[in-house]
Amino acid sequence: QVYLVESGGGSVQPGGSLRISCLVSGDYGAHCMAWFRQAPGKAREGVAHVNSDGAIGYGAAAKGRFTVSRDNAKSTIYLQMNSLIPEDTAMYYCAAKRRVLGSCIGGGLTESAYSYWGQGTQITVST
Repeated sequence: QVYLVESGGGSVQPGGSLRISCLVSGDYGAHCMAWFRQAPGKAREGVAHVNSDGAIGYGAAAKGRFTVSRDNAKSTIYLQMNSLIPEDTAMYYCAAKRRVLGSCIGGGLTESAYSYWGQGTQITVST
């Protein structure tokens, strides 16, 4: 069991940057982590994932602009977002999936693979 709390959302102008965080309470090291987002009227989409061994992957919208990282000492994962555009406006969610036999196989950006979700943090990109 883990509990996820996101923070750091807000409003930013196009071209700006923002970093959001996800504090993990519980068995942090046993879980694979990911960021998802959901814009109004749209399906939730995977943004980035980071495994306990440091393996990282990105969704198409995030590549080249977003960077995911994890600080194991702080049980926290981060999403650094640069060159933000209005289309990035969404609720951003942190998600966790327990490793199976030490692996994150089956996780990645597959929404249904994740059992634990935070409450979300809103990011709005506008002039």
